[in-house]
Amino acid sequence: MRVLLLGGTAEGRALAEALHPGVDVISSLAGRVPDPALPVGSVRIGGFGGIHGLQSWLRQENIDAVVDATHPFAATMTAHAAEACSQAKIPHLVLARPAWDPGPAKVVPSDAEAAKAVENHCYKRVFLTTGRSGTKAFQRGDAWFLIRAVTQPDVDSLPRHHQLLLSRGPYRYDDEVAIMRDHRIDALVTKNSGGDMTRAKLDAAAALHIPVVMVQRPPLPEGVDKVDTVGEAAEWVARQRHN
Repeated sequence: MRVLLLGGTAEGRALAEALHPGVDVISSLAGRVPDPALPVGSVRIGGFGGIHGLQSWLRQENIDAVVDATHPFAATMTAHAAEACSQAKIPHLVLARPAWDPGPAKVVPSDAEAAKAVENHCYKRVFLTTGRSGTKAFQRGDAWFLIRAVTQPDVDSLPRHHQLLLSRGPYRYDDEVAIMRDHRIDALVTKNSGGDMTRAKLDAAAALHIPVVMVQRPPLPEGVDKVDTVGEAAEWVARQRHN
């Protein structure tokens, strides 16, 4: 059995390890992060060329099933995978870590709406953790932004007043508290990524009574099968082997 595992997440790496070597797993990474943490087994890096490119690749590689364990905000890849598998009649599963309970956070549908919330509330010093692709919406803001990302955002997408903090999780609660205190943060802007690796910033913000603006996840394509855990995904793959 050959499985394409769309990865780039901790869950994707854990699933590759759970399936290897009993299943021939090919993990695919987008290639946007330099020096990524690699899963066990075969790895390919780069895009497929849209839906038709992915369909062609699935046929050429004789793929029996696809598991999408990409980031919850990788909406384009998720949509392409769902459509390509539907057309090719290949079993397809989305492994999506549970979302965070937003609690008292202000939930918004997009980066643009998050930027409006920052402006409307007159926040002055913002901890922006929406990733390198999430800075453009804030570039005209008057606030000062502490921008944390894994890789350098495009220079022309950055706000006028900012400081970059390039780092990769997991993050510790005590460190997050120190960052917010040291930089006198008065608002946290984040995406609802879910998971434990970056959860500490929410706990730190709550402890310091710092308001949170949270971008909600894009919806999954209609009709896709979805599980929350690596164990459930491994069981699904096992069932495909016996179908």
